Parts: sequence; structure tokens; C-alpha cells
Amino acid sequence: MSNEKVHPLLLNMIPLVDGISRTLGSNCEVVLHDIKNPQHSVIAISNGHVTGRKVGSPMTERGLMAIRNKEYEKNLIKYKNVTNDGRTLKSSTLFIKDQSDEVVGCLCINLDISEFVVAKKVITELTETIDEFGKYKETQETYGTNINDILYSVVGKVLEGIGKPVAYMNKEEKVEIVKILDEKGTFLIKGSVEYVAEVLCVSRYTIYNYLDEIRTYK
Repeated sequence: MSNEKVHPLLLNMIPLVDGISRTLGSNCEVVLHDIKNPQHSVIAISNGHVTGRKVGSPMTERGLMAIRNKEYEKNLIKYKNVTNDGRTLKSSTLFIKDQSDEVVGCLCINLDISEFVVAKKVITELTETIDEFGKYKETQETYGTNINDILYSVVGKVLEGIGKPVAYMNKEEKVEIVKILDEKGTFLIKGSVEYVAEVLCVSRYTIYNYLDEIRTYK
């Protein structure tokens, strides 16, 4: 199709094709389509090696479907595409409308993310962790300079997990807190019984009773 038959809006957008692709790099293909001529819709393209297309290439299946069903209300953003040779693309299609709100073309951006997909897999394998039961688990440890920092942090996190002010807790809930703290090894810290007793508003003898109760029925 000669430029004389192309809509002026599309002609004005041709310089954007090269500008966008140069900004995003050689793995980014930018294509400008004239939907009035789906058999040869590509009127400008940069980095055509990504999909192997050139000026005069036809509209894709997705583009033809959009034209057929007039699916122009929303731009298509960040959808997955796969090239003929199996590379993964992250694609967006932006519809171009004239003053009458009629779609005259579309600007398509196809970013080859195949290398990033591979890198993501490698990074995931390198960074994932498992607990002693073989389940993937995220934990947050406290790296304190004082053992009391560890004590305060562990107790604070357990209380936060209960989600209720101490004043409204019943005995069963306080026993559960002591049980969790015991499983975490909190009571190996000197002075922990006294601190937990103070936090739970009970005596240290009550904490010892809770521990006896918990350990008896384990």
C-alpha cells in the first residue's frame, strides 16, 4: 500500500516505531498496522527479526479476530505470545482511532523475554529455600546484637500472630502463646520466663505451670 492511501494519523506515527524500538533495545519489535489492509497491514516495523516480519506482512490471527469482532474498546496490554520458533514474547497492542472514534490502525510492541524467562528460572532455583519438612517456607529472622533483641522480637511476632490484646486473652490463648514460644526455643533464653510472664500479665509461676501442662501432654 502506498503512503498516499494510508491514514494521516498512521503516517504521523511512523517515526514512533523506530524511536520506541531503539529505546527498548534490539529484542523489542515495534509494528504499525493499517487495519484497512489486513493482507498487507504492516506499514512500518523495527527489529522485525523478532518475529521475522517486514513491511507488507499481514495482520496476525489476534489482530484479525479483533477486527472481525470489533474488539477495540480496550488496548491489549502485556499478553503472552509465542513466536514460530518457540520464543516467548510479552506483547501489547494499542488501537489508534480517528476523530470519529473509528479504529484505523494499531501499534504493536513485542518484547522477546525468552532470556529473562530462563534467567527467572535460574534465579528461582538459586533463591528458593525449604524447611526441614521439605516444604517451601518464608521466614524472617532477627539478627540482633543482644539476646534480648531476639527475645523481644520472637515474643512480639507471636503476639502479633494471635491478633488480640493481652487484656482480652483467656487462659487457653495464653497457653497457646507459651506453647508456640516453647517450640521456638524462647525459654532457652535467660530471663525469658519473667519477661513472658510480664507481657502476659501473669506470674512466672503461672508460666511454669503452663509449660508443665504443655510438656506433659506432648
